[in-house]
Amino acid sequence: MAFLCEVTGLVKHRRSSKSTVLTGRQPPDAELDVLACLYRRRATARQVREALHSYRPMAHGSVVTLLKRLEARGLVARRKSPVDKAFVYRPTRATRPAYRRIVRNIIKRLFGGDNLEMVSALLNAKVPTSDELDQLQQMLDELRSKRKKQRGNS
Repeated sequence: MAFLCEVTGLVKHRRSSKSTVLTGRQPPDAELDVLACLYRRRATARQVREALHSYRPMAHGSVVTLLKRLEARGLVARRKSPVDKAFVYRPTRATRPAYRRIVRNIIKRLFGGDNLEMVSALLNAKVPTSDELDQLQQMLDELRSKRKKQRGNS
């Protein structure tokens, strides 16, 4: 995740007195890593820190700060854990448009706007399982169906 952000040069931010205010289109790398972790599963700050430790070691307080920033932007929500005092964080629906913008910028900058080239690179980087291929086929069928409906309404 951090590599893609570096290559695409999408992060632009300035410091305010309290926190980082984004002037570009996406959160900073560390926040993207936290969002990616939460996108895989809901987690406490401790679980996020442990999941990211191998490639982005951070203090617990740093993770909490990143989660608070993401919550303030409406990208994550938190709920008290039923088991202990910790908060459990999850991405909100507002996260999806952020991911879409990031992917559109990656397609534009890394793949010259070629969607097929990006999909090809993804599939070659990690060969999909049979289940994933079935899911991809279902997505393609749904896209074809939507396209036919749009053409029929035009």
